[in-house]
Amino acid sequence: MIRRPISVAVMLAAAATVGYAVLWVGHRQDWGWVHGLDWSLLNAAHDVGIKHPAWVDFWVGVSFVLGPIPMRLIGMAMAVVAALQHKVRMALLLLACLPLNGLVTMAAKDLAGRPRPVTEFVTAPSTSFPSGHALEMTASALALLTFLLPMTSHRWVRVVLVAAAALGVLTVGTARVALNVHHPSDVIAGWLLGYVYFLVCLWVFRPLPVTAAEPARLAEVR
Repeated sequence: MIRRPISVAVMLAAAATVGYAVLWVGHRQDWGWVHGLDWSLLNAAHDVGIKHPAWVDFWVGVSFVLGPIPMRLIGMAMAVVAALQHKVRMALLLLACLPLNGLVTMAAKDLAGRPRPVTEFVTAPSTSFPSGHALEMTASALALLTFLLPMTSHRWVRVVLVAAAALGVLTVGTARVALNVHHPSDVIAGWLLGYVYFLVCLWVFRPLPVTAAEPARLAEVR
């Protein structure tokens, strides 16, 4: 009964890894379709930002609210809650996917070494590929869902949680392109690597269900 979900997860992880590799090679080799995708969206966002400074201010705020600092604070708080519930494996998953996911971002960026778009509206210190915001938000959202979904049996609450997580992931990616601090391919690569990193952490820590009455489908791996 558990083989099928695991097989699906493995296939999705493999697909995400291949997708990430394609984007990495694409930017290194300056493939035309990657360049075209990136600059068609960057130029459009840049035109809007030049005409409407409030547009830039809005996305700067979004980038902070959904950025690494708030997510890491939330992750540490949720890890404490999990530890108090005697869910040590879950606490480790939360720590790995929220406060510590920046280590993956740093390693991936150093390996790629891609410069930021020259049209960036705000200055960012690190390199461009992949988007750290996209990577870290993806891993964070999935880890939080793994922790929170089993805590409620109400379908509408689950739907709201999943929708909020998906919206956060998409919104932070949009913000990075809107600010021209990332190429769209950086953002997509961040989403893909964040997903793979979450699955690796899930496999390593194998967190137990939060409640004994309802096994956590996302969290339980055997």
